[in-house]
Amino acid sequence: MKATALRLDLEAPTPLYLQLKAAIEEKIQSGALAPGEALPSERTLAEALGVSRLTVRRALDELVAGGLLVRRQGSGTYVARRVEQPLSVLTGFSEDMRARGMEPGSRWLKREKGTATPAEALALSLPPGAAVVRLVRVRTADGTPMAVERAVVPARFLPDPGAVGDSLYAALRRRGHVPARALERLRAVALAEREAGMLGLAPGAPALYIERVSYLEDGSPLEFTRSHYRGDRYDFVAELRGR
Repeated sequence: MKATALRLDLEAPTPLYLQLKAAIEEKIQSGALAPGEALPSERTLAEALGVSRLTVRRALDELVAGGLLVRRQGSGTYVARRVEQPLSVLTGFSEDMRARGMEPGSRWLKREKGTATPAEALALSLPPGAAVVRLVRVRTADGTPMAVERAVVPARFLPDPGAVGDSLYAALRRRGHVPARALERLRAVALAEREAGMLGLAPGAPALYIERVSYLEDGSPLEFTRSHYRGDRYDFVAELRGR
């Protein structure tokens, strides 16, 4: 997009940064600015529009905070890519991202063995005191934090937590454990301070909280995962059919 494609009314009572924010937002929503497209530099925008760089930066800051733009250090500002996740297909995060041309990654917070809590034992149909592996990480796509994921797997299926790289499902498949189906529960939440900090968002930002229990072909629970997906970057899509 060329900076000259944007128009501001320097005589209007509406603050210039709000006008610029609205103009860029309209270009994104109309498709004139495509996902992944780079914006002109702050200096270029300021000179073309006849406003200060502070005005441009404030407008871009609000669009970044709202999830419409992303900044890449040393590279510039880009239109954010939204991810549409179909609810009818059982796949892992890494597979989802690669299918959309994005590179998945993980920032590990915990990889350990332990004893199942009552909630974990109930979800995985385990006896009291059963051994489990806990995996806690921030999931990223092209380096951008997308979700905080807390997965629990019975240790008999995954004895070594260090065997998990970017993909939990790949590690399970290597041991012959292939998830055949899963049940998911989704609800909208406001991010607590801890999860918001992990995702680089403000406390109270909207998110999708998802609980998943996946099962083997014989019905044995394989995985219990609780995730917070940032609401500004994810759309979950379900196809509904008539009877």
